[in-house]
Amino acid sequence: MTVAIAVSSFATAQKNAAYQQYIDKYKDAAIEQMRRYKIPASITLAQALLESGAGSSYLATHANNHFGIKVSSDWSGSHVKQDDDRKNEKFRKYKNVADSYEDHSKFLLKDRYKRLFDLDPMDYKAWARGLKACGYATSPTYANRLITIIETYELDDYDEDRVGLRKRKKKVEPVIETPTRHAIAMVNGIPCVQMRNGDTWDALAKEVKIAKKKLLKFNEVDEDFTPPVGTNIFLNKKAKKADAQYKDTWHKVKSDESMYTIAQFYGIQLNALYKMNFKDDDYIPATGDLLKVR
Repeated sequence: MTVAIAVSSFATAQKNAAYQQYIDKYKDAAIEQMRRYKIPASITLAQALLESGAGSSYLATHANNHFGIKVSSDWSGSHVKQDDDRKNEKFRKYKNVADSYEDHSKFLLKDRYKRLFDLDPMDYKAWARGLKACGYATSPTYANRLITIIETYELDDYDEDRVGLRKRKKKVEPVIETPTRHAIAMVNGIPCVQMRNGDTWDALAKEVKIAKKKLLKFNEVDEDFTPPVGTNIFLNKKAKKADAQYKDTWHKVKSDESMYTIAQFYGIQLNALYKMNFKDDDYIPATGDLLKVR
């Protein structure tokens, strides 16, 4: 089995024209919300991109709902139904996209998300992790996906204008410094590092003192594929199932995920992930699919 399909999907998610078109169209709306409510524009845009599939999801096209916000007891507007955690759940429907952006900001003003506003409005990583901690989404990868989108499309540039008191600065290329060594973490009991900008398989193999051929084998890729920034790169063979904490957990596929990205996140062998879900290597996960990881 090869990872050609998974890699193609992964690379597309890393940078694609649809995402950039969406950013160009709605960045001003996100900046306006930032000025009014002090919510980082980078966070608003990243959530909208992720939740709406860059404006292509059913909720976005049929309900102008770009943030996946469901109907609650205080909602008196229209709604549409769509399967989510349960069948036929009700989601808010808006007259236009601007109303969706406005409602998203007001949604985050609820007590549940109050602690977010104690965070530095320039610290998009803290905001992304805070949203996950406050329960905005159930996916364990939610914060990491937001951060990846922000860094891939440099959305934090828009946070510079958060209060409208200064003009955005032209981007200045940083001084190139000697990179520090990668921090080694444990995922599913397996040591790994995270891919950083500018990393190569040769440099990683040299740093971790593992033959490049073995490193590629552990991560089930060919040397001509460079995973996006933030991907787990394992230094030993991956396991056949996820950590015990995911025993009763089903992974719900998001729009920017592939079987490969899911396997790397949990530290699972790609073939094992296919097998435990009774899928062959022609299967490409669709947004909303539920997958066993253990």
